[in-house]
Parts: sequence; structure tokens; C-alpha cells
Amino acid sequence: MVGLLKFYDEMFQQEDVPHEAYAAYHEWYSAQNPKVLRKKMREAEELFRRTGITFNVYGKKDAEERLIPFDIVPRIIAAAEWAELTKGIEQRVEAINAFLHDIYHDQEILKAGVLPTPLVANNSAFLQKMIGLKPPGGIYTHIVGVDLVRTDKNEFFVLEDNARTPSGVSYMLENRETMIQMFPELFAKNKVERVSNYPHSLRRSLESCAPDICKTKPTLAVLTPGVHNSAYFEHAFLADKMGAELVEGHDLKIENGRVCMRTTRGYEPIDVLYRRVDDEYLDPLNFNPASMLGVPGIFDIYRSGGVTIANAPGAGIADDKAIYSYMPDIVQFYTGKKALLKNVKTFRCSDADSLSYVLDNLDELVVKEVHGSGGYGMLIGPAASQKELSKFRAKLCADPGKYIAQPTLALSTTPVFANSELTPRHVDLRPFVLVGRDSVNITPGGLTRVAMKKGSLVVNSSQGGGTKDTWVLEA
Repeated sequence: MVGLLKFYDEMFQQEDVPHEAYAAYHEWYSAQNPKVLRKKMREAEELFRRTGITFNVYGKKDAEERLIPFDIVPRIIAAAEWAELTKGIEQRVEAINAFLHDIYHDQEILKAGVLPTPLVANNSAFLQKMIGLKPPGGIYTHIVGVDLVRTDKNEFFVLEDNARTPSGVSYMLENRETMIQMFPELFAKNKVERVSNYPHSLRRSLESCAPDICKTKPTLAVLTPGVHNSAYFEHAFLADKMGAELVEGHDLKIENGRVCMRTTRGYEPIDVLYRRVDDEYLDPLNFNPASMLGVPGIFDIYRSGGVTIANAPGAGIADDKAIYSYMPDIVQFYTGKKALLKNVKTFRCSDADSLSYVLDNLDELVVKEVHGSGGYGMLIGPAASQKELSKFRAKLCADPGKYIAQPTLALSTTPVFANSELTPRHVDLRPFVLVGRDSVNITPGGLTRVAMKKGSLVVNSSQGGGTKDTWVLEA
């Protein structure tokens, strides 16, 4: 079936005739020597290696740390297209924050019957301890990643929401820095929106959400699980670029009702903690007692207003793929308007009729774990063998509530430079959204992930995908 799908080409409207957004780039590319471009590719790879832009792959003893593949052909988005996308993204993020506030307070959406109560009450990502707790500024998701896929000229779908700890922004920034260093002449030919101010915007946004107890310039820190985490490079990168401290759980302790970090001057209080540690491991006194990554008692300080934690504990329920299937209704409920961005049709396998349909059409569907991420634990039916289909059918029958299924989308393609020529590969897009007390800031473009393997629809870096620079052209 994958081979029968027609894919929208974002660069070319027909053979060797580019879309308007790519016109200046195509003119430049046509004048280049492939040997020079191959050399540039090697230089870019070496630059990534020297900078340390790597990620860890869990369960791979022989390849624990990898260099993320980078492609030198930018993905280009016209200003008008981006303007329309940002309207939908902002609406969606507004609805997600309203939803999170509601389910931890009055639960009006459940009372109205828009969402089944068990879907929230029995959800492992729903934190009972957050009920009645209002974060500083009422913001639950300070940093959001909205994964988009394109299927036609004016047709975009949200594939999933990332309201817990969205990653990849460091790759977005390094991709741009690398392109400017490799091809400065391109940025003279193309007026591209900046992304380099993201760390400054992130800091400003987080500072605006400091707790009321903070009366001076807020102190920020990034909490990382440590060097073995798959996104450690990003944690260190963002702390450095923001001018914030990078801390691990053992660097922190509770003192005089505040979360304090170890410094050369003794322990000093933190006002805002950008945590990259999952809820379960955040506080061994309140959550998983076996956790060695968090800080005992930090949730109690958070509850008393002594620190801001970004993103808020319990925000991860908005990542749930079963909750995702209700997002058009959630947007309508909280904004009073129809969702501007489309959802992918989703079958919740916990529903008997949906499960029956999924089992009968498994070879045509994409099946994902409700709480899955990184491309792990998923099945792409059209590309699966009979053995893989049979194995996954047994998984679905054994624990149907663990999975959702979706039609196989005809993901758009953009070219990559391979074998000295342009060749199409499937892509998605993760724009990054910063939510402050009085502002919503959407970085122009975001991270484009690309399936480096020919014909593959899986773009995750953990599954062999790469990245490329994303340009939003100035109006």
C-alpha cells in the first residue's frame, strides 16, 4: 500500500520546476558542483562530531552513542503557509493548557461528557497529587512540541502533541548554525526568519513564570537525569545558551522551604526549574521511592509555591495518544471554535468495535502505544511482514487498551543530497512553542526530521532518521 500512495513533493511542482519558496535555492543548487557538496556534507558531519551533537540509543550495547544524520538541503516553508500554521498551533496550545487546568480543578469537560471519565481517571499520566494545584501564572505546558505532517499543498495534520518534555530544539539551532557556516551565500539569497534567539526567548518565558515568592531576577536551572540520558547534549546545550545552571538531583536539596542548588558559595535557592526528568522520577518521597534522579520533597515545595517546575508535573496526560483522538473536541470545548489543525483519524483499541476494525485491517494501519515515543513499540502495517503482523495481532488481543491505530498517511517529501543528487525522503515537522504569563512564542520553523532510508515513513532519530535545517521565509 505504501508504494501506491501519492506523496506531495515540497520542493518540486513538476520535474525540475520548483515551488516558489524553493526557486532561489533551486537556482543556487543547479549551479553547484556535486563534488563540492559532498565535501560540505563531510565537513558538516565532522562539525557535528566535534561539537558533540550526539544522542544515546537505549538497548544498543554496540552503538550506545550515535551522531545524528544531518542533510544539507533545507526544508523551506513560505511565509503565508507559516502564518496559517501558527494560528492553528497557538489555538491548540491554548486548548491544551485550558484542558490541563480543567482536569486538575473543576473537570467540566468530564461533566459535559466530552471526554470519558475513565480515560482520565485511569490514566497513568494523570497525577492525583496535582488536583487543586494551580502553577504560577496558571501555565502547565511552558514548552510544547507539536508534531506536524503534510499530505498536500495546503493540508497539514497534527501527528501528536508533546507537552511533557519535548526534545530536539538543540538540533534545530545547531542545524541552522551549521548551514550558515557551510553556505553563508544562501542566506544572502534567501531572507530566512531567525531561530537563534530561541534560548533568550526560553529564558525570558521561564522567568515570567517565576513563583510569587521571587522578588528579584529569577534563578534558573535545568534538571537533567545525567550524561547517560539520550538528550543530555540538549540539556547541557540549553543550560549553557540560557545562562542557567545544569544540575542533577544530587546537586539539589530542600532548605528553608526552597529548592536549593550547590554552588561554590554554598546552597542557593532556585526559582524556576526546567526539568528534563519524568514525573515518576522527580521526587522519591511523592512518586517512585526507588528514584535516584529526583529530589526528595521537591513536589511539596512546588505545591507550596516555592518553585516553578516547567513543564508542570501531570502535563504528560496531554501527550496520551488516546486523549489525542479527542483533541478536536477539546479545542472546540475550550476555545469555542473549530480546530484549525486537523487530527489524524484515530482508532482507540480499547473500544471493541475499533479493535475489531484494526485487527481486520492491520496491514493497512499504523499502530502505536498510547504512551509510546521515539518510534519504539509501533507497527507500520503496509511495511510489515506476515510474522510481524501476527506478533502484533497477539499484542493487541492481549492488551488492547495499550494501543491506538491510524491510517497510513502519505507523508510529504523533501529532497536530501544522496549519491551526488537530490532524492526524495519523507519528513515531519516539530515546531517549538514557548508559553509565558503574557505571551505565546512560536519559533519560525522548528525541527524537521527526515527518514534517511528510502521509502521509510519513520523519521525518529532512534530509528535511523536524521534532521535538516527548516527555513521560514520572511514575508
